[in-house]
Amino acid sequence: MIKKVSILLTLLLITSFKCNAQNWDINTLNKINEWEIHGASKVISNTTPIITIGLPSAMGIYALIEKDKPLLKKAIYIGTSVIEAVGISYVTKEIVDRERPFLKYPNKITPYGASGIKSSSFPSSHTAAAFSLATSLSITYPKWYVIAPSAIWATSVGIARMNQGVHYPSDVITGAVIGVGCGFLNIYANRWLNKVLFDE
Repeated sequence: MIKKVSILLTLLLITSFKCNAQNWDINTLNKINEWEIHGASKVISNTTPIITIGLPSAMGIYALIEKDKPLLKKAIYIGTSVIEAVGISYVTKEIVDRERPFLKYPNKITPYGASGIKSSSFPSSHTAAAFSLATSLSITYPKWYVIAPSAIWATSVGIARMNQGVHYPSDVITGAVIGVGCGFLNIYANRWLNKVLFDE
């Protein structure tokens, strides 16, 4: 009898926590979605793929032209960190298949410049890519004038995606965790990659 009551209480607690978490998610998103920064959010969202792909690519091309092997290693580390974060995000999207907030709550959330998105909501791949770039860039160049702008930019990407109504806060937080995690874990992956590419 005691065991059955314990199981029932546990299930009630989990259900209650899940409901509260869902309420927090949509209520927080509703407030951020109303902020009058939609033009800036659209620009930030649209330039995110350009920056996350363009920066490591430009570094790599320059390194190849100048035959700068240390810079090429840095470009590969930063680039592969972004690729890993985006890859993990898209696999997770396929598994979770969470409906976009503006589709699930059309009376609460307005899509600003992103209503044609068909993919799953969880997690935010834009945020994952941005935080992966910011983390790997900050590890590569540990100076305040790299770390601070990178962190501010990555955070602004997450806020922009919520302001556009295409992601819940939990999508953005998870994307940030994936991005930061890939930035750190890729340090070890690139040790193996350097051995393969540079025989070191």
